[in-house]
Amino acid sequence: MLRPERMSKVSVAGSKRVLEPTIEAVHELRLLHLSEYDESWEDFELGRSLEGSEDVNEKLVTVRALESILNVSEEDADEEILIDDEMLAAELASLQETVNELDDRRSELRSKLRELDEEIEAVEPFADLGIDLDLLGGYDSLVVSVGEGNREAIESTLAESEGIDTFEIMSGGRTHAIFAKPTADAGDEVLADSLVGVEFATVPVPEAEASPADYVAELEERKASVQSDLEAVEAELDEIKADQASFLLSAEEYLSIEAQKKQAPLSFATTDNAFVAEGWIPTGRYEEFESTLTAAVDGPLDIDEIKRAQFKSNGDHHVEDAEPESPAGSDSPAVEEPAAADGSGEPEEARADGGVVTVDDEPPVVQDNPRGSGVFEVLVGAVAKPKYSEFDPTFLVFLTFPLMFGFMIGDVGFGLLYMAIGYYLYANYDGGLSDIGGVAIWAGGFTAFFGILYDEVFGLHPLSEPMSTYLGLPVLHKGLKPEYAEWALAWFVVSVLIGVVHLNLGYILSFIEDFEIHGFKEALLESGSWILMLNGFWLFVFSDLFGGAKPEFLFTAFSGAPFPFGFEGFSLLVGQVGLVVTGVGFVLLALGSWIEAVEFLNILVNVLSYTRIAAVLLAKAGTAFAVNLIVFGAYNDGGNYHFIFLSDGIPEGAEVMFGGLMPGGTLGIIGGLLVLLVGHSAVLALGVTSAGLQAVRLEYVEFFGKFYEGGGRSYLPFGYDRTYTTTDE
Repeated sequence: MLRPERMSKVSVAGSKRVLEPTIEAVHELRLLHLSEYDESWEDFELGRSLEGSEDVNEKLVTVRALESILNVSEEDADEEILIDDEMLAAELASLQETVNELDDRRSELRSKLRELDEEIEAVEPFADLGIDLDLLGGYDSLVVSVGEGNREAIESTLAESEGIDTFEIMSGGRTHAIFAKPTADAGDEVLADSLVGVEFATVPVPEAEASPADYVAELEERKASVQSDLEAVEAELDEIKADQASFLLSAEEYLSIEAQKKQAPLSFATTDNAFVAEGWIPTGRYEEFESTLTAAVDGPLDIDEIKRAQFKSNGDHHVEDAEPESPAGSDSPAVEEPAAADGSGEPEEARADGGVVTVDDEPPVVQDNPRGSGVFEVLVGAVAKPKYSEFDPTFLVFLTFPLMFGFMIGDVGFGLLYMAIGYYLYANYDGGLSDIGGVAIWAGGFTAFFGILYDEVFGLHPLSEPMSTYLGLPVLHKGLKPEYAEWALAWFVVSVLIGVVHLNLGYILSFIEDFEIHGFKEALLESGSWILMLNGFWLFVFSDLFGGAKPEFLFTAFSGAPFPFGFEGFSLLVGQVGLVVTGVGFVLLALGSWIEAVEFLNILVNVLSYTRIAAVLLAKAGTAFAVNLIVFGAYNDGGNYHFIFLSDGIPEGAEVMFGGLMPGGTLGIIGGLLVLLVGHSAVLALGVTSAGLQAVRLEYVEFFGKFYEGGGRSYLPFGYDRTYTTTDE
């Protein structure tokens, strides 16, 4: 759970005579994550694609282009097809010709529609004028211009123009037609020159003789005809899509598989007569890999497990024997490299014959989490995939995130809604959304559980007795009622303790990693120092040493107000020891890295960051209470509040906090239901944006920051998971 699945580096070497059957067999196994050959071996060069690769790629491009033209999606497939080169040759070329012709015709018709729309839009200003289009040009002694602008400014300017003898303006809305007679000595552009600087945007006059209304009608008729032709073409394309979608999706999958196989040698080391392929497989499946490959390939083939990666971060991936005594999944120290066969005692040099090799790449990561906690990989992956060499925090997030989330929301009604939303996502989607649904189910379950302890359903207490008493569980309170005020302070103390435990876990994991990489001394200086400072400081905080300067609720929260555990603080001696331990931790940290020592206040700051848990708890509870108060109204009978709408009446002498909407009659009930729906929907959403984000922040920043870096490679085995094609006859 905390470590990824153990991975082994394997080498597959053989004669080029068996290259293609080897690729075929490895592809079918879907186990080998290929390593890229770095061209570092003498006499070995990078492999070349198999014959026919270019043709496959060209066909793949053609198929994808046809899918794009027809807008084919995954949902359009209705059957699995057994496809081969003969079928592709028979159907693809004719389908491409037909679809391309229809697509060209569709593009042409769409272009015509755009042109007609532009023409219709251009005629609209002339429709306002009500003047036949042939009257707006063709004069010998008049200059005509049509445009939009300010008529008064146009008239004033033209009246003052020396080049204009007389003029007339006909208007329709903001569109104006200017008929002007230039003076005898005026130039051809006199009207345009006269209007320079005036608000006037010229509109070109369409070349037509009809009235604008008739011309628009003619354009609309032509547009309808083009639209009809376009719909016919699109209907034909839709028909082809319905008939050929399964074929195209199957062809794309078939060609993608063929392209994978033909391009596989690009990762191999090759000579004129031999090849070597390296890659990673799960250690537990090596025997299956070896036996299956040996049986499938008829010819000289050498398969070796050349490296079994240890869980270390120093890049020193030692070579183990093919059949080590320790279990495949153990975390035991790495064994030494095998000695040379000549008995010299020196480690064997890298060679490209199935023995120890020189392609030094990090193992890919296969996260090994139980099914229930595996959905939390989506939260870890949002930061980065864990490296093979570091702890995978997924299971720890599974243990802590829903707990913190449920603790902050703590409501049966909201918990059930979160679970319902989560189940919908989990059952109806794949990938990340499905995993988020799984996270929501867990978070909702803990929210409902804490809701039972808090005795809350949408901020209400519906039963005569607290729900937890029916199950024999303790009754908790959020601290909103005056008589339970001490609970609010207690939750801040609990939040601090959650922080201490959570951070200790992170530092312990960091200590283990440092110990495995560098040894005890470095682990003590780098991580052990923080463990000492963190625990020593908080032992001092919860001790009687300088007790008068500390908040009283630190010592009352567990001595009866509200938790009756009898804890009133550690003794003076424990406090003094805590300060000494803190000092020792600081000295060790400074010895390891004096620069890091300036951050020693993180033992306070990081822990106090967890008080956001209590803050969100109170804020959410207060918001739900405010919604219910507005809707139902409430009164205080001397220390406790009751909702008016849900009570038999207001006792004499009780103080009304708010009258509420629902006690106000029919309209009040309608308004109250609306406020109830909107208000609690907002609280439901705030549960994600407040409790969810705050819990995620504590995981990512405070917890992950102690031991987790991320940046691992995904395990992508050579092969293909078929969806649209089948290999069965």
